[in-house]
Amino acid sequence: MYKVFIVEDDDGIANAVSKRLSEWELSVFRAENYRDILGEFEEFAPHIVLLDISLPFYNGYHWCAEIRKISKCPVIFISSASDNMNIITAMELGADDFVAKPFDLSVLAAKIRALLRRSYDFAENIGVIEHKGAVLNTADATLTAHGERVELTKNEYRILETLLENRGKIVSRELLMNRLWETDSFIDENTLSVNIARLRKKLDGAGLPGFIETKVGRGYIV
Repeated sequence: MYKVFIVEDDDGIANAVSKRLSEWELSVFRAENYRDILGEFEEFAPHIVLLDISLPFYNGYHWCAEIRKISKCPVIFISSASDNMNIITAMELGADDFVAKPFDLSVLAAKIRALLRRSYDFAENIGVIEHKGAVLNTADATLTAHGERVELTKNEYRILETLLENRGKIVSRELLMNRLWETDSFIDENTLSVNIARLRKKLDGAGLPGFIETKVGRGYIV
């Protein structure tokens, strides 16, 4: 499970972000000692940091610079001070992204997942996911069923990958749409339904009938 370190002293924002990221099955740790953010960073060993600029004692720029001395961990600034100078300063200090407040929680979560995959999954976790006769190769984005290769579109692959990553668990339509949104194409309810239907037809034709189950009002499960 990926770990997210939230350095944000506004309890309302920090709690809302923590709740949403927990729903995405990310482990969340909130900063407690604003005099020693680096110490908490080293103790928690997060995979990604969400960092506000305006903080007690030392600002986010200070802590970003300190983190960069010891780690290449991805850092996303979240701040209402979103003028060009602050964004440029953040990037020059080693930030990977800058999200302006107020922000949409789903968009923030999608950005975090995309950055995590770019930083870790594609670099380190190359392999396959096997489930009920389906073999999804995450290295070359291909699906094999009963020895036969099944051609998938980018969206179909992303849907199946998300379902297989959460196999045995119900995956909501919202999570799937957010995952597809990361492809930079607009995804709505109808588009998702069409992609699910096409994917099911391909799985049926490959000898995997009923592979994706619908849980009415809740989502899908494999």
